[in-house]
Amino acid sequence: MPFEDASLIRTRDQPEDHIIVDTPEQITLELPLAGIGSRFLAMTLDTLIQVLLYTAGIFSVAQMAKYATLLPVSLAWLPKSWLPALLVLFLFCVYWGYFALFELIWKGRTPGKRVAGIRAIKDSGRALNVYEVVGRNLMRAVDWIPALYGVGIVTMMISNKNQRLGDYLVGSIVVHDKPAEAMRPNWAQAGEKIFADLQLSKITPEELVLIETYLQRRDSFDFTVRDATAHQIATRITARTGIERSPDQSLDDFLEAIAKQTRDSARLR
Repeated sequence: MPFEDASLIRTRDQPEDHIIVDTPEQITLELPLAGIGSRFLAMTLDTLIQVLLYTAGIFSVAQMAKYATLLPVSLAWLPKSWLPALLVLFLFCVYWGYFALFELIWKGRTPGKRVAGIRAIKDSGRALNVYEVVGRNLMRAVDWIPALYGVGIVTMMISNKNQRLGDYLVGSIVVHDKPAEAMRPNWAQAGEKIFADLQLSKITPEELVLIETYLQRRDSFDFTVRDATAHQIATRITARTGIERSPDQSLDDFLEAIAKQTRDSARLR
């Protein structure tokens, strides 16, 4: 799909904290960028969780050390340094693996990001893959310099997309998750009567439900799935009614207009 090819995607920034992504299929995606404040809140919460994990690990190893002399004879071959080595391994995994693991299994979110209502995605709108997640998080070591993400904060302040070095490396951005109520169709721009009622009367109740279900749930889809679904529905409606989408009309606008005018015509009960 074209979303995977950055050369086919044109992005433009809007004032304040939004970015608009225009796809070749004329679908316009408006993404609310996360600012330094919300990202710092997420980072603070994630760092606190990491500190708690560090503390739990150190305490556990200390307790294990107390009973190391009680190990059975069969384990006497273990070197005395195995507990410190285990602790170092644990701390290493927490420091380097915490963010990457959660962003992979929670699709760009960590516990802190979930609380702050933000997530990391590709600047084309799709989800990050494993290489991009690992890459952006390896750069945290540089973003942290000299302390408290000094380099990262400065980079975000001069970036028009609030990107730190890790984001620049893989082309990622951090956006706000939309609440469920924001996923409802916006009928405000579909109020003009632009289709013939005779054509719309050919749409079945099931097809109208299909259109409205897509419009209500579209923001929860991966953008590739969203584009393919909209194409399939629009093609089906065109085949049934003969209504063609105008060249300057996006798929979502076309489906919104169809659903709005069909409801207003009161031909389906």
